[in-house]
Amino acid sequence: MQRTWIRILTSAIATMGIVTGLVGLGAFYTDTRVNVLIGLASFVPLMFLAVAVGALVALIGRRWILAGVSAVVLAVGAFSYAPLYVADAAPNSDGVRLRVMQANLMVGQADPTAVAGQARENSVDVVTVQELTDEAVIGLRNAGMEQLFPYRYLRPYAGGGGGAGIYSRLPISDSRELDGYGPVNLATKVEVPDFEPISLLAVHPVAAYITPADTWTAELDTLRDDLAAVAGTGPVIVSGDFNTTYSHKKFRNLLDAGYSDAAAQLGKGLIPTYPTDKGTPAVVGIDHILTNSGHARSLERIDLPGSDHHGLIGEIEFS
Repeated sequence: MQRTWIRILTSAIATMGIVTGLVGLGAFYTDTRVNVLIGLASFVPLMFLAVAVGALVALIGRRWILAGVSAVVLAVGAFSYAPLYVADAAPNSDGVRLRVMQANLMVGQADPTAVAGQARENSVDVVTVQELTDEAVIGLRNAGMEQLFPYRYLRPYAGGGGGAGIYSRLPISDSRELDGYGPVNLATKVEVPDFEPISLLAVHPVAAYITPADTWTAELDTLRDDLAAVAGTGPVIVSGDFNTTYSHKKFRNLLDAGYSDAAAQLGKGLIPTYPTDKGTPAVVGIDHILTNSGHARSLERIDLPGSDHHGLIGEIEFS
């Protein structure tokens, strides 16, 4: 009798793991418009932990068929994320390098001294910020941000998280707001000495969990159109809080417009950046730095005290 119950329990755990993994794969490969599935897709890598546990239990319980099915599900999951962990073969060159910092300020609550300090200590050339408020602009100014970056394109909100800004050490031109978004999304051109201008987009489409799924879908489709439109005009960097992860098909659609993720180019895999204000480690990677023709030479995650995001600093080279 005891052995029977052990077999039943073992089978149940392994089966639950397999079902969890299949649901995760469905969320990964489906271009869904359902908020629950959009949210679920963010956690697909964690869902495969359940498959691994189920596989282990199946092996211990000698449930060979269930162990085999679990192994297949894990293999498909590994195949789905493998490109993120294989670094590209970057050619050696003496091209132009631009150091980019990405920072979501959490409705202006990030410590401005820490933000300016990260930019200063890491010799950053340009900074993209989201959730920029009027008060945050003043705080960053007092922290020395405008001395570090004499060229700026700022569109703060008095309150709320819709503002955005670009700070640059180098001259900028053709600055504009992108149409079709709730939060402010910005574009400019960075004038690099002895090189053609580099288009920079500071992006922040809406978050699916606080807006209707159709709105999230529409803004990411608009972002793909914007990225595709600029991809063939010269070198491009896209930096921001994308409110989407590699696990979402919508994010991979952005890459299909002619872009690479800096993290994937370096083989760094998934870099969790959110949330940082819950007393637990960040679990999802929604902040990214993309480029069309450049190559990442480095990418680091940084702390932004007072924000609910980690920031990123990446060095992108164009030749």
